[in-house]
Amino acid sequence: MTLTDTQSLLLAHAARNEAGSLYPLPSTLTSAAGAARSIVALVKRGLAEEREIMDAGHIARTDVDIRHGVFATAAGLAAIGVSSGADEDVVGEGVAPPPPAPAPRTTKTDTVLSLLQRDDGATLADLIAATGWLPHTTRAALTGLRHKGHQIERFKHDGVKTYRIAGAA
Repeated sequence: MTLTDTQSLLLAHAARNEAGSLYPLPSTLTSAAGAARSIVALVKRGLAEEREIMDAGHIARTDVDIRHGVFATAAGLAAIGVSSGADEDVVGEGVAPPPPAPAPRTTKTDTVLSLLQRDDGATLADLIAATGWLPHTTRAALTGLRHKGHQIERFKHDGVKTYRIAGAA
């Protein structure tokens, strides 16, 4: 079950909150609209639930005289790696682990570099196919790599112009 960063932050905030409430929202959230969308998604997935409350500090919304709050469920806490009590839906003093580090991002420039580091190098057509760039953009990327200090050599391989990294910066 994958969570967005905002959803993970909200559940971790609830885990640290004595009552297990998502409200008041953490001060690190910059978009109230984004938080609202994330809370709706958490409720739909059963990772949070809306309950009637008496405490004014945890109000999510009011209907006439009834106050409602949103609280993390045991499933929501389990989704971020926090165990709830045996019969409780919330953690009293639990501390959530930091969210997992995002997977390393592979850029198109990284792809170009890996192709150029092969023994056979790469043709312009290889680089275009790998990146989806237009020919002039691909040549500009090669120029950019040269400006960054990469030594790119150009040679003919089977009669086709081929590029290869001769040395790195």
